[in-house]
Amino acid sequence: MSSQAADLAQRLARSAEAVCRYYLSNGRREGRYWIVGDVANTPGRSLYVRLYGPLYGKGAAGKWTDAATAQHGDLLDLIALSCGLDRLADVLAEARRFLGLAQPALLRPEPPDGLPDTARRLLVMSYPLADTVAETYLRNRGIAITPDLRALRFHPRCFYRTTDEATGANRYEVWPALLAAVTDLDGKVTGLQRTWLDPSGRDKAPVPSPRRALGEIAGHGVRFGTASDVMAAGEGLETVLSVRTVLPAMPMAAALSANHLAVFRPPPTLRRLYVAQDNDATGRRAAQQLSCRAQAGGIEAITLAPRLKDFNDDLRQLGVAALRATLRDQLVLEDVSRFILSESVTVT
Repeated sequence: MSSQAADLAQRLARSAEAVCRYYLSNGRREGRYWIVGDVANTPGRSLYVRLYGPLYGKGAAGKWTDAATAQHGDLLDLIALSCGLDRLADVLAEARRFLGLAQPALLRPEPPDGLPDTARRLLVMSYPLADTVAETYLRNRGIAITPDLRALRFHPRCFYRTTDEATGANRYEVWPALLAAVTDLDGKVTGLQRTWLDPSGRDKAPVPSPRRALGEIAGHGVRFGTASDVMAAGEGLETVLSVRTVLPAMPMAAALSANHLAVFRPPPTLRRLYVAQDNDATGRRAAQQLSCRAQAGGIEAITLAPRLKDFNDDLRQLGVAALRATLRDQLVLEDVSRFILSESVTVT
C-alpha cells in the first residue's frame, strides 16, 4: 500500500464508526462492531467492521470481513466497493472528501504498464473456480474443468457500472463474475477480464456489456499451460477453452478480442502456432494477421477453423466427438498423438 493510502486508511480507522454510518447506513453498531448485510449496504448481518482497536496489525480498527463471501479489507477497500470506484486515485479522492482533507493539485496517474489497483483488489478478493457460479457457467458451455485453470477465478459480488443516459450519473449493480488474469511472456499479471454472470450460471448477466477488461491486454493473453515449442491462441475464453477440452495437453492463450489476437506475441521458443479463429470476417482477418506475423518471425502458423460460428458452438451443438474430428483433421500429424484427447477419455 502506498504511503498516501496507508495514511488515509489510518485516518479512516480513527473514525471507523462515522465511516460506517455514512457508507453502510443500513447497518448498526453492536458492541465493538458495525454489522450490515454486505458492502453494497444491504440490510443484514453478514459483514462486520471492527470499530475499535490499534491502527494496524491484529485486531486493527477499520478491518472488515463478510462472512458470506469471505471478502475482507480495510476502510479504503470498503469505500471502493461501496462506491463502485475502479481507480485507486478515485478511492483516495473520495476518502479525502469524506475526511474533509484538501485534494492534491495533481494526482499522479497509474503507470501505463502497471496492473490497475482495482484489478489487483479483485484478484485478492476472488476464489478458485471449484463449486462456484463461474464453474457452472463454463460447464453449461460444455467446457472441461481441470485443476490447472489457475488463470481463472471467481468473484461473488463484482460491481458493474452503467451510466444513466438522462442524467449522466453512474449507477452500480452487483453480479457474480468470472475473472481471467492476463499475463505477459514472463508470467507477470498485466490485466484482468471480468465476465459478469447470471447468478444461476446459465448465461452471462443481462447487462449491456457483460465483458470488460482492465490493464494492459494487447500482446498478452490468458494462458493455460506453459508454451515451449507448440501452442494455440484464440480470441475469447470460451473458444480457447473449447479447443482445450479436446487438446488438454497443448498450451493455449486467449487474447480476449480479435484486435488483441492480431497483435498477440508468441513466445520466442515457439516453432508452431495454431490460431483458433472465429468464423466471421473479423475473426478470419485477425487470424490471418497473427499468422503472417508469426511466419515472418520463423514460426509455422496453422489456422484452426470451426464448422459453426466458433469452437464453443461446435462443442455445444455438434458435441465432443465432432469437435475432436474437426481438430484432428487440421493438426500436424505428430501433434495428433501428442496433444489430442483420446476418445476413451470422459470429459467432466
